[in-house]
Amino acid sequence: MSRRTMPQPPDYWFGDGPVPWWARALSTIYAGLIALRVRLYRIGLLRGHRIGVPVIVVGNVTAGGTGKTPLTIALVERLRAAGFKPGVASRGYGRTGEGEARWVDAATPPAEGGDEPVLIARHTGTRVRVDRDRVAAAKALVAAGCDVVICDDGLQHYRLRRDVEIEVIDGTRRYGNGRLMPAGPLREPASRAAACDFRVVNLPDADGVAQFGEWPMHLQADDALPLRGGRPKPLSAFAGQRVHAVAGIGNPARFFGMLRQHGLGVVPHAFADHHDYRAEDFAFGSELPVLMTEKDAVKCAAFANAWFYSVPVAAKLPEAFWIALLEKLGSSTNAVAK
Repeated sequence: MSRRTMPQPPDYWFGDGPVPWWARALSTIYAGLIALRVRLYRIGLLRGHRIGVPVIVVGNVTAGGTGKTPLTIALVERLRAAGFKPGVASRGYGRTGEGEARWVDAATPPAEGGDEPVLIARHTGTRVRVDRDRVAAAKALVAAGCDVVICDDGLQHYRLRRDVEIEVIDGTRRYGNGRLMPAGPLREPASRAAACDFRVVNLPDADGVAQFGEWPMHLQADDALPLRGGRPKPLSAFAGQRVHAVAGIGNPARFFGMLRQHGLGVVPHAFADHHDYRAEDFAFGSELPVLMTEKDAVKCAAFANAWFYSVPVAAKLPEAFWIALLEKLGSSTNAVAK
């Protein structure tokens, strides 16, 4: 099994520390390459492809996790309730055989399908296709009967034409130091966000406030689910207790902070994004409950014991957001039909 992981970002991305000279130099080169690529698409030397149904891209301008996957799950559920047949296209970062396309369902091993695609499939039961070539993935979903395609990530994948762009912003980190990679966290200039149809900000707590032009999103967690099966346990049952908190996501501190808001005494264990867990990773030296994100939990079922819990989250957004999204999607559907 692959041990590939995505490392945590350097401190200066989201702090005020000095940026190394070499990072600033490479950032300048990177900016030129981005501008050239965008220009080539605009003048037609690189061509975008439409697939005959509306495409919604859920992505971010920054590198790292911002809450895209919970929002993607919520999108699937809302679109299905509105009468659509949504499918999800993803690259499936970190999976074995990344060069091969495949269908992902609830029974797919995360090492083969990718942790996030497997999580989406388990939550929604919708068709999920992983492929480096997102155009090919989207076409496969359409051939399978999907009438709208949601791309989990891929805001910068211009080869697949899209009808709705949703940028997801980390409400705490935002754009960090405002620099392009590798000097900062930006995949594209921050001005790129203005072109997105919806800007969703993942707020850290109920007191957070979205800025003008943003839609607020909260990730709600209420229960902990035993990995070995059994009844859910409310997070309030752990209040006042010490727990091992495990997170291998883009921003582990967000998960730890959420648990602390529920009154838990958190012993934090941050792993690299998409970490491929082994039983020895949990040799913490004390037998405390182990609470982890769902994204981590899908990779730990094989060696979990009675102390292991998954903490699912649900994306909560204003009803006005869903109304606006469905209106936008309706106009896009009519345009595609013409």
